[in-house]
Amino acid sequence: MFKALITSLLLLLGVSEANVLQEAIDRAPAGSIIKLPAGVYKGRITINKPLSIIGKEAGVVIDGEEEGTVITVTSSYVTLRNLTITGSGDRHEKLDAAISMSKGRQCEISGCTIVDCLFGIDLQMINNSIIADNTITSKEMDLGLRGDGLRLWYSNDNLVKHNALVKSRDFVVWYSHGNEIVENSGEYCRYSLHFMYAGKNIVKNNSYRYNSVGIFFMYSQDTIATGNTVKSSLGATGMGIGLKDVSNFTLKDNTVIYCAQGIYIDRSPFEPDTHNWIIGNKILYNSEALHFHSMSENNIIKENIIMGNIEDIVNDSRGSKTDENEIVGNYWDKYEGFDKNGDNIGDTPHKVYQYADQLWVYNPDVKFFYGSPVISLLNFLAKLAPFTKPLFLLEDEKPQVAIGGQTWQK
Repeated sequence: MFKALITSLLLLLGVSEANVLQEAIDRAPAGSIIKLPAGVYKGRITINKPLSIIGKEAGVVIDGEEEGTVITVTSSYVTLRNLTITGSGDRHEKLDAAISMSKGRQCEISGCTIVDCLFGIDLQMINNSIIADNTITSKEMDLGLRGDGLRLWYSNDNLVKHNALVKSRDFVVWYSHGNEIVENSGEYCRYSLHFMYAGKNIVKNNSYRYNSVGIFFMYSQDTIATGNTVKSSLGATGMGIGLKDVSNFTLKDNTVIYCAQGIYIDRSPFEPDTHNWIIGNKILYNSEALHFHSMSENNIIKENIIMGNIEDIVNDSRGSKTDENEIVGNYWDKYEGFDKNGDNIGDTPHKVYQYADQLWVYNPDVKFFYGSPVISLLNFLAKLAPFTKPLFLLEDEKPQVAIGGQTWQK
């Protein structure tokens, strides 16, 4: 009898102004599965018990009618699948979102399309859940006024996989630990992925392009980022991967290309007697390959390919101690030595200096002329006949001279 009641209620949707979907949810016993046929289901809904709402075909739209959060979940064991969610409110202070989940575990949001919603998916104290295969777009607003596409707040041990954020604001992981962030993508956002006070997360095989910042880690520790691609971070300070006050991090086999700053290192590692490992990454065709800010020592930087960048190393603070990092076995296309015995290791170390003539290090306005013949000439003259003693930045004692078996040509 209950099944017949649900069916009759749902058949009214799209022609009735009443929120019969909420009525169906309220009447459904805990653990029920409500399968929706195609149609527009108007009105906000709240789920406060274990329940599944599944679109059984394409074209299932839940419309919040531009007010508040469209779907509010305050229970564990809730599944939302194959839905289009649209029409949240536009109040930042109320976190108007497509989906807001809080204080639950073992939930699932998958295969959903979110459009015209200020915030996308907002998770607060949600654990052991799956967020997968969703496409999320914010409202048509300026970048800073959009809401975050995905927010994890005090949410642990979740799998966030294969989601696409387009023209949203940020994907944030704050105070959240043990999450797997895998195979997601982001375009035309601000922070495509931003961590703060978050530890023991895995960030793997994500792809981010045309964002202001690719992946930024702050005040965090014990995280692995591997196989990610960050491309074309926009703006004069567009950043590929940033490390600020982080410890025991591993960046391995990532590709950072066409950014203003490839990898940004600020007071990292932060905890005493710890290290960060930056290994096997491709840092290609950026304005700056490695940018050090403030004191940053005890990083292990090895076996990376550093090629095509205007500046390989930038130190904007004389207290950065760049020479107190372990830097060995990297490929530098600016290396000017030889490999007479053919062991793919340069016969002499690769040393990097900062010359007083490099005005752009302390004057960002000069970066406008990056790549111009004038800057190239100044660069050449500074190395040929420096006006003052250059500042020693770092030394790679065993630079590689070949990539993939092909010897570097001077």
